[in-house]
Amino acid sequence: MLVIMVTVLVALLVSYRRGRQGFQLAEPESGSLYVTGVSPRPDAEGEQYVTITGNLTGPSVPGTVVYGRFAWDVNQWPSIGDYISVVYPPGKPERWQIAHPGSRPGLGS
Repeated sequence: MLVIMVTVLVALLVSYRRGRQGFQLAEPESGSLYVTGVSPRPDAEGEQYVTITGNLTGPSVPGTVVYGRFAWDVNQWPSIGDYISVVYPPGKPERWQIAHPGSRPGLGS
C-alpha cells in the first residue's frame, strides 16, 4: 500500500512540473510556403475546402514538404507558384498554419 501511495505522489509531482513548464510557450516561427500543389477550384461560390501542398522554409527549417486543408474563398483560390506566409511551432513545421487567415498575404506570383 505504501508503494502505491508513493507512486501516486511521484506521478502527481511529475504531472505538476510538466503543467508548469507548459505555460512557457515558445514564440511561433514565421516562414514561407511555396505552393507546389493545390486542389482544383470548385464551381461553387463562397468558401470551399482547398488542399495545399508546398515547400515550407523558415529560420530553423531549410525546406520541408507539408500539406494542409483549409476553408478558402473561391475568388482568391491559391495556385501553384504562390508564396503564403505561415507560422509554425519551433522545430515542428508539420504543424504550420496560415499567418494571416483573413487577408491571405503573399498570394500571387
